[in-house]
Amino acid sequence: MAHAAEMKSEVPSEPVFFMKPETAIHKDEKWYYPDFSKEIHHEVEIIVKISKTGKHIAPEFAGKYYNEIGLGIDFTARDLQHLCKSKGLPWEIAKAFDCSAVVSNKFIPKSDLDLTNVDFRLNINRNTTQVGNTRNMLFSIDELIAYLSKFITLKTGDLIFTGTPEGVGPVTQGDLLTGNIGNVEMFSIEIC
Repeated sequence: MAHAAEMKSEVPSEPVFFMKPETAIHKDEKWYYPDFSKEIHHEVEIIVKISKTGKHIAPEFAGKYYNEIGLGIDFTARDLQHLCKSKGLPWEIAKAFDCSAVVSNKFIPKSDLDLTNVDFRLNINRNTTQVGNTRNMLFSIDELIAYLSKFITLKTGDLIFTGTPEGVGPVTQGDLLTGNIGNVEMFSIEIC
């Protein structure tokens, strides 16, 4: 909710989703700033890895479709997003570009966590910039899975980025971004 407020957006009554192609996935330690944008923003998010195929999944059964969570960054070309939004156009160009989805190299079994109370954060150059907890999500992981599966068949290996807390902002070349779930460092990337 706080992220919606900082973006001056309405709080949605249903999940809003967009898709990223496979070429958006990035697991390297270096991330290269693209030449088509002057305003790339970070959005740290819990990631759910789907463990079996499902369609029209009821919320009470959604927990059977994932076994672990990770952490990532949904990079957004904010300048392109604003331009598209101002023209009433779809804004996948600002979200789905190559390497726009940083994915942690490790995932944590959900059995090791209380999924209703998972702390996560993003640090830039050792300064904490985003802090979140799953208890503040507008929609639970199970609700997200149930909603998405009404429209899209979820397949083994699919990744769902679950939304970002407040504190999004720009990244610049030379920044070091690290993401944690609790005290576990999940990724570390340098912006080049």
